[in-house]
Amino acid sequence: MRFGIDISQHQLEWKQIVERFQFAEEAGFEGGWVFDHFKPLYDDPKGPCLEGWTLLAGLAALTRTIRLGTLVTGITYRHPSVLATEAVTVDQISNGRLELGLGAAWNQPEHEELGIQFPPIRERAERLEEGIEVMRLLMTRDRATFKGRHYQLDDATYRPRPVQKPHPPIWIGAEGEQLMLPIVGRQADAWHAYGSPTSLARKSKLIDEHAQRAGRDPKAILRSSSLSLSRSWDEVRKHAERLAGAGLGYLVVSWPSEGRRHLEHFVTKLMPDLRAL
Repeated sequence: MRFGIDISQHQLEWKQIVERFQFAEEAGFEGGWVFDHFKPLYDDPKGPCLEGWTLLAGLAALTRTIRLGTLVTGITYRHPSVLATEAVTVDQISNGRLELGLGAAWNQPEHEELGIQFPPIRERAERLEEGIEVMRLLMTRDRATFKGRHYQLDDATYRPRPVQKPHPPIWIGAEGEQLMLPIVGRQADAWHAYGSPTSLARKSKLIDEHAQRAGRDPKAILRSSSLSLSRSWDEVRKHAERLAGAGLGYLVVSWPSEGRRHLEHFVTKLMPDLRAL
C-alpha cells in the first residue's frame, strides 16, 4: 500500500502549509495533496484559503521528494489549455513530481458566487473528457489541433514539455457509474473515490470493464481512496486492510483534527505495517 496525505489547507496560512508538507516529506509520505477551491469548505467562511495551483508551485520549490497534486481540480474552474500550462510549470519546478488530479466539479454555490459557469452534470463530464484530451495534446505535441464540442485547439504549441514523459499521471476523482466511471476507464492513470470497501470494489470492477472496452489494461489504473485517522487505531488498521482487500493500492490520509502528534503516531506505529498490504 502506498500513502499520500491530504494537507487540508482550509483555514491555514502559507507558513503552516509549508510546515505540513515538509513534515509529510520527512515522514515518508509519497504524495502531498491540496484541494482546489477558493473558499474553505468548513469552519469560518471568511478564513484563508490559498489557491491550489499557485500553492503547488510554491510547495514544489520548497520540497525535494514528495509528489504534489490537487485532489481534485474541477474542469470548470480553468480552461484546460491554461490548466495544462500550469501543470507543466509545476512539473518543471518540482522536477517531475506532479500528480494531475481532475474531476467534473461539484460545488455549485462556489461557482455561482464567483460567476463561474456550472453546467449540468452530463456537460461537465463531457468537458472533463475533452479537457483531458486537450491537456494531453498540449503536453505532448506541437501544432496540436482539436475540434471538440466544448474545447478547441488550432495549431497550438506549448513549451516546455513536462519533465515526466509523456505527461504527469492523470488522476480522476469520480463516483458516478453512468457518466464518470466510463471516463476513468478510458482516460485515467489513477482513480480516486470515497465509499465503503464493498462499494469501491464493485465500482473498480466496472472501471475494469470500461478500460477493456477502450483497449486498455485495467491493471494500469491505480485505485485510491481516503483514510480517516479520527477513529481507534484498531479501526484504522482494519479499514485500511479492507480497502486493500477491495483492490486499492493508494490511500490518502486526512490530516487529523487531533493534530500532528496523532499523525506522528500513525507514521511510526501503523504506516510501516500497512505498507506491506
